[in-house]
Amino acid sequence: MTDKNNDTGIYGLMAEFDNVNDAVVAARRTYGAGYRKLDAYSPFPVEELSEAIGFHKNGVALVCLVGGLLGGSAAFSFQWWINNIAYPVNIAGRPFNSWPSFIIVTFEMTILFSGLSAVFGMLALNGLPMPYHPVFNVPRFESVTRNHFFLIIFSTDKNYDPAGTRQFLEGLGPISVSEVPS
Repeated sequence: MTDKNNDTGIYGLMAEFDNVNDAVVAARRTYGAGYRKLDAYSPFPVEELSEAIGFHKNGVALVCLVGGLLGGSAAFSFQWWINNIAYPVNIAGRPFNSWPSFIIVTFEMTILFSGLSAVFGMLALNGLPMPYHPVFNVPRFESVTRNHFFLIIFSTDKNYDPAGTRQFLEGLGPISVSEVPS
């Protein structure tokens, strides 16, 4: 399925605000108006801003849990296989499946796999590394690292209409509204 808006080479429309409160109010109004594919950029973390654009889920915790479970079960299974099938050695009359001796390695592998999956999962879920992003095409966007806040509505949003969306963003009272080329 091709999107009619992506054929025009427009990534979206971006509004610039000089105040965090204006940006949060604008984000709430935008989400309330039915726009769902939007993002906000700020010079520092603003929890209210991420909540206002509808960002409530974080998949890193699940990726970390799955990685930890896989690492722990792989470590335990590997030790069990070695001690019971591949190379069984009777040490001091203990049973071959002496699971208490497997706990330390199992714990360490759980932590290792959990940490690695958290790092690589975070990178994958954030779409990183991404040395280029279309918002860098907007000249005023460089002020996001100093003191301005930006709200973008992507052209892939089902409610996106170039003229209507621009009019909506201008009604939010931004400093400027810019078209973001792809």
